[in-house]
Amino acid sequence: MLPATNQRVAEHTNDEINEQIAAQTRERIAHYSTCSPHEVTERLRELDQEWDVERTLECNAAAFAFAGVVLAATTDRRWLILSGAVAGFLFQHALQGWCPPLPVLRRMGFRTSAEINEERYALKALRGDFERIISRDGIYADPQAAANAAAQ
Repeated sequence: MLPATNQRVAEHTNDEINEQIAAQTRERIAHYSTCSPHEVTERLRELDQEWDVERTLECNAAAFAFAGVVLAATTDRRWLILSGAVAGFLFQHALQGWCPPLPVLRRMGFRTSAEINEERYALKALRGDFERIISRDGIYADPQAAANAAAQ
């Protein structure tokens, strides 16, 4: 059985690394809980630019596959093995959430999109983005306000 899309990378990452990444996220959230809304907004902009582990893997895989094709065309056809191996590892990652570079990237601190979004929504809550969408009695007041808050 294949793991759930949003859990497959974490399931194939050492528990200690997962905990380090989670602890760093908690520390950042705690830090920004004492910052101004402007500083929180700046951090949210930084998160918009952060590369997740999937994007990093895809970029690296494309670079190695391209290099294999170029080397095969210019030097020795056996370089096509590199492109084939990269494609196989990328396919394995798509299905299982694991491939050889994953542990290295996770140790380097690359997070999943879910981990990045966890920080993003915590910061939005700290900034008060979601207060506009819930009325005083706890009932959602305005669906459009909810959509606008989620889009920020």
